[in-house]
Amino acid sequence: MKQLVYLFTLPLIALMIQCTPSNNNKQVVKGSPIPDMSVENVTNELVKKHGEQAKFRIERGVKQVASLWRESDGSIANFETFCNEQFVAEPAAIETLFTKVSYSMEILNGYFLRINKDLLRPLHLDMGPITPIDEMFGGFNAGAHLSEDLYTNRIAFIVALNFPFYSLKEKTELGPNWTRLEWGYARLGDMFTSRIPAELQQNYSSISTNADTYISGYYIHMGTIRNENNEQLFPNDMKLITHWNLRDELKSQYSNIEGGIERQKMIYQIMQRIIDQSIPEKVINSPEFQWKPISNQLISNGESVEFTSEPNTRYQQIVNLYSALKDIDAFSPTMPTYIQRKFEGDFEIPVEDVEKLFTDFVSSEQVKATGKLIAQRLGRPLQPFDIWYDGFKSRSSIPAEKLNAAVSKRFTNAASYQNEIPKMLTSLGWTNEKAQFFGEKINVEGSRGAGHAWGGAMRSDVALLRTNIPSSGMNYKGFNIAMHEFGHTVEQTITLHDVDYYMLNGVPNTAFTEALAFIFQARDLEVLGIQDTNPDKLHLNALDNLWSCYEIMGVSLVDINLWKWLYANPEANAEQVKEAAIRIAKEIWNKYYADVFGTNDEPILAVYSHMIDNPLYLSAYPIGHLIDFQIENQIAGKNFATEVQRMYTQGRTIPQLWMKGAVGQPLSNTPTLEAATKAIEVLSTK
Repeated sequence: MKQLVYLFTLPLIALMIQCTPSNNNKQVVKGSPIPDMSVENVTNELVKKHGEQAKFRIERGVKQVASLWRESDGSIANFETFCNEQFVAEPAAIETLFTKVSYSMEILNGYFLRINKDLLRPLHLDMGPITPIDEMFGGFNAGAHLSEDLYTNRIAFIVALNFPFYSLKEKTELGPNWTRLEWGYARLGDMFTSRIPAELQQNYSSISTNADTYISGYYIHMGTIRNENNEQLFPNDMKLITHWNLRDELKSQYSNIEGGIERQKMIYQIMQRIIDQSIPEKVINSPEFQWKPISNQLISNGESVEFTSEPNTRYQQIVNLYSALKDIDAFSPTMPTYIQRKFEGDFEIPVEDVEKLFTDFVSSEQVKATGKLIAQRLGRPLQPFDIWYDGFKSRSSIPAEKLNAAVSKRFTNAASYQNEIPKMLTSLGWTNEKAQFFGEKINVEGSRGAGHAWGGAMRSDVALLRTNIPSSGMNYKGFNIAMHEFGHTVEQTITLHDVDYYMLNGVPNTAFTEALAFIFQARDLEVLGIQDTNPDKLHLNALDNLWSCYEIMGVSLVDINLWKWLYANPEANAEQVKEAAIRIAKEIWNKYYADVFGTNDEPILAVYSHMIDNPLYLSAYPIGHLIDFQIENQIAGKNFATEVQRMYTQGRTIPQLWMKGAVGQPLSNTPTLEAATKAIEVLSTK
């Protein structure tokens, strides 16, 4: 499940939207009134005053300020005076400035985030019906004007002048030799690199909240589902959110010998109806009618009734998000598309590198061999929904009744989960003192939707672990998902409280928090005190990781290619976006999945909800799986808590440097594929 992210304050925006000064002959960047001659004069004066040792910082800082300066900020003379008076040369003074800016930004980040978290409570928690005013407050961005305010009072210019911005290429080349303090300076230098109008920030925040609300309310009441013989297949009280709960219910049916595959085919049909928007609008989050997904009949009192399909609402969210993000493009001259900003700015891995990583993996011989092994284990040809095959988890041999009983006795509601946090962490190797600290800094709440984790941005705040808990209490499936969110909140707490500099708090990108979430999720049995004695556990885990990567890499490739299509077709409407999403999903399937599954033109890779409410986030998952596997290899035989603390206190450096510090090697497909090769050799004979 996603780690919730919003564009709420300037630092986060700066991570997403970075630019470097232009070098045209007349002005540094369009909109700036500062001519090159003025930049050159100020630079020469400062170098003469402070010496050659400060030349790099002076040159870059003056250009950066000039690129951000507008007529409303003052005259050319004002610009020159500002640079001469505000440049800091002495190392001790630079460190003092860094410390004071960090302190103040923690206050601003922290409280603006806290406001947003509280305003969104009626949307994220079950606090009664959602009303229009809830959505309006939820879409309000309290920090939308912070960026411009900091330029107006010139704080932003002081930071830009004194803390140079480094490109990803420069961070890659120079970063290994930087001290921790120098890394902090570099991250502060990332902060003020563009000026995005507050109205654009507010617009994106509102549209993003609307998309998130749409997804978090998209439930299917499974007790109303009927097959073509009018038979009920699922319990009356089963209510599943798309796509996460539908997927997890499909996974659970692998252990159901009697009727499992029929239920899986039914869920797959429901997913297809959601993708192509032929789903009756009246079955979305409503138990009013019975529904036959195969023939797409809506039934009331035993009679078929006419209905209206969902009117492309799903794809309108993408149109709205694209439009809002496209408006920001003009304010990012060196990263003029959201695709670039997301991958080079946010993930700090170029999209071309990510695509190559994914396509090499999904084309591998290990994937094909694993597909054959799954078909052998199932005793039938693969079906498209077997991209969610769940039989490699060693816990699949443990009866569901035993797992549900262990969970239901211990975790009856959010409060009971909250109380168990210290005990769960000590079982994983943390000291009592540290486990108690986590218990104080993580708050558990029942979620209206599928759940999420949301960290704090100041050390006096808490991380939120929100998970969906039915009135009947938590079952094993829900606990497994909650463990994923728990992993997020542990990472969020470590990287806020235990990282040495505030400007380095967090992780290189969201894939790294997903990795720890996967690692926690894999330890759910250990936390429950249930021993997994399967002798093939390591081999099963290797193939489970490989198959999970295979699934989500295809989905991510659909997401990336859809956004490329959006930029090539900027005027597209919701119907055209739907057609493009389905076509791209089928193309990716035919290229990388058809040979493994034996079927063509399957649209299933377009079902993921993150494509709708969190654009281009999906790539974090497969990268996270690769990181997860490399970390698991590193911590094998060591104290789990000690290793996690060591790795995650590195904070927010760049991905490859973080990986080398954590596991001694860069991010790579190789460890996962090599382990899969060994696993296939062993398990194919059993």
